[in-house]
Amino acid sequence: MDDEDSDNKSSTVSYKERRREAHTQAEQKRRDAIKKGYDSLQDLVPTCQQTDSSGYKLSKATVLQKSIEYIQFLHQQKKKQEEERNALRKEVVALRIMQTNYEQIVKAHQNQPGQTEMRVSDETKFQVFQSVMDQLFQSFSNISMSNFSELSGSVFSWIEENCKPQTLHELVVNILRQLDTQVKHNSR
Repeated sequence: MDDEDSDNKSSTVSYKERRREAHTQAEQKRRDAIKKGYDSLQDLVPTCQQTDSSGYKLSKATVLQKSIEYIQFLHQQKKKQEEERNALRKEVVALRIMQTNYEQIVKAHQNQPGQTEMRVSDETKFQVFQSVMDQLFQSFSNISMSNFSELSGSVFSWIEENCKPQTLHELVVNILRQLDTQVKHNSR
């Protein structure tokens, strides 16, 4: 019976030893995988590729922190690039619309050959320019010029109010209508 007990004990011991050895190997594998992961992370992240000031490898906590910071930086860069890409797409759409409009204007002028022969004289162009400038000067002469800061604030307000594309468009259209009326009236 002693033989059976000793066989039982040795098989139990060897079973426990095998389990402990298997556990130790599994733990070592896990640690090796973690170390390999940290080494790979340190190789991938540019800010982790240097050693610290004492010449030692960076700690795992430092590698993780620098990796987090680098990922945040990459996210910010990605967001910025997406915003730039969207702005460029909008600009491309606007330019395509403008191109289409200009192509339609060219086609319209090509379809009316008699119209292109009528040239606008330099005198008429100057008259339009002078009228536009006179109108703008009338409104500009009303701004306050007491001191420099008041002048600069008034100038900016005046520009924002009077130099909007829509405002300038309306001003030029009105002037052209007035000139057209004058030309028709003078030709009678």
